[in-house]
Amino acid sequence: MPMIEVTNLTKRYRDRLAIDHLNFTVEKGEILGFLGPNGAGKSTTMKILTGFLPPSEGKAKIDGFDVFEQPLEVKKRIGYLPETPPLYPEMTVRAYLRFVGRLKALGGDNLKAEIDRVTKATGTATELDRLIGALSKGYQHRVGLAQAMLGSPALMILDEPTEGLDPKQRAGVLELIKSLAGKQTIVLSTHILAEVKAIAQKVLIINRGKVAAYDSIDKLSEGGGLEETFIKLTSA
Repeated sequence: MPMIEVTNLTKRYRDRLAIDHLNFTVEKGEILGFLGPNGAGKSTTMKILTGFLPPSEGKAKIDGFDVFEQPLEVKKRIGYLPETPPLYPEMTVRAYLRFVGRLKALGGDNLKAEIDRVTKATGTATELDRLIGALSKGYQHRVGLAQAMLGSPALMILDEPTEGLDPKQRAGVLELIKSLAGKQTIVLSTHILAEVKAIAQKVLIINRGKVAAYDSIDKLSEGGGLEETFIKLTSA
């Protein structure tokens, strides 16, 4: 059974078609690079997969569970980092991660161990008692990544996870994501094609709400490389 199964997924906003009958599957343990120009429908697709938006037509299943018929089962299996992390600036990092952990049914020593694990992995362990609102944008984004990792969800959907990070921080986050291959399924949406080439196994390119290409990174990098393929497929 695939981790993600999308069938004829469509989203309309009045007379605008944001995504148009998308069909794709993502196998368990894969890292998928999710690409497309601005306005292609990437964020809309991710919001539907995570249950934040209903589709106009079609279906989406996570680990065999329908996103809107069995939303609690789906949410148990997903860690989500939207482009703007869902943070509370008046909370400390520790209090925020405890709050998110409890929402994920973590508690006691297990929650403490998870907070230790994700803050060490994201380089935020030294910031645990600082207010989130006092952190730099880069650190806030890392806290957002930490909350997505809590509980080791089967699927992590990451929208621009290296936004606001310096080159060293970006390399560390990418290495962390790459280390999860085979253990968790990752959907990585980014504008930085070098990041996709560094860690993804398969690439899904959408343009104007439709699938423009879906194949292994090696196949899509043949000829002129991934950049040339991307430009060719999204220039129409």
